[in-house]
Amino acid sequence: MRKPLSVVAVSAVATFTSLAALAAIDKPECIVGAKPGGGFDLTCKLAQQSFQDLKLIKDPMRATYMPGGIGAVAMNTVVAQRAADPNVIVAFSGGSLLNIAQGKFGKWTESDVRWVAAVGADYGSISVGKNAPWKNLAEVAAAIKADPAKVPLGGGGTVGSQDWTKAAMLAKKIGVDPKAMRWVSFEGNGEATTALMGGHIQVMFGDVSADEAQAVAGNIRTIAVLAEKRLEGKMSGVATAKEQGYDLQWPIIRGFYTGPKVADADYKAWQDMFRKAMATKEFAALREQRGLQPFDIVGPELDAYVKKQVGEYRAIANEFGLVKK
Repeated sequence: MRKPLSVVAVSAVATFTSLAALAAIDKPECIVGAKPGGGFDLTCKLAQQSFQDLKLIKDPMRATYMPGGIGAVAMNTVVAQRAADPNVIVAFSGGSLLNIAQGKFGKWTESDVRWVAAVGADYGSISVGKNAPWKNLAEVAAAIKADPAKVPLGGGGTVGSQDWTKAAMLAKKIGVDPKAMRWVSFEGNGEATTALMGGHIQVMFGDVSADEAQAVAGNIRTIAVLAEKRLEGKMSGVATAKEQGYDLQWPIIRGFYTGPKVADADYKAWQDMFRKAMATKEFAALREQRGLQPFDIVGPELDAYVKKQVGEYRAIANEFGLVKK
């Protein structure tokens, strides 16, 4: 006759219910599509720490750095080589979606992966060095307009990247041809921030979450956030571009996708795990620490959002003649 479960055994079953649902996910891995220090890294670390702290996974999630093409190499690797691997999720951002819209991910599109979860929203930012002569966006804009070649701008990615597009939108607002900008490209936000602190560029177009730590420390000066209204928290003292007379907004979602052939049960398991995490105050605190605002959508809802957003980015890319045929 089968003996009843002990109280301890029942407790263990309750504790690891999520793990039972994730039977195939035994070696969780988050792929960072850039070098350490940028937004992709931040996104993976949020999942790593929250899942471990909340005991949603048995073993720590491994981070794999796969720089190249602002996420293009990561997507190509997952779709072509690990399409059915249940262990892997890949960090993405609004910049990834912009690059997909421009055809920069080669033959892969927004329909070639399974969108798992969006875990927060970030916003574009404009920063200068701590000793820069400019105190606000109007002064930066005036310097660029006076002589674009004398003001080196930089950010993650080459012409057509998310950060370049932010700069191009400002250039258009002030009557400067984006092609006249002196743009210096970096693999990610981390490299661009280091270059700004070292004086190799004078203005950086980045993301609030990735810039916040250095801005709060006084190593750089963020002069504008590209949001509809001022942000809460540590960056609440930074005026929006709109407040300063430049109606520029650049919301950035951050989240994860997985391979196109991942089994439905495992795809659902990842979604469930993110839902559980995002429902906790612990996750909210970790997200706030990373400068992200709430933006919780999962599975089919995220899939619909991504496809709508990519369509809008294609319109912007067409305006600047950036779409690869």
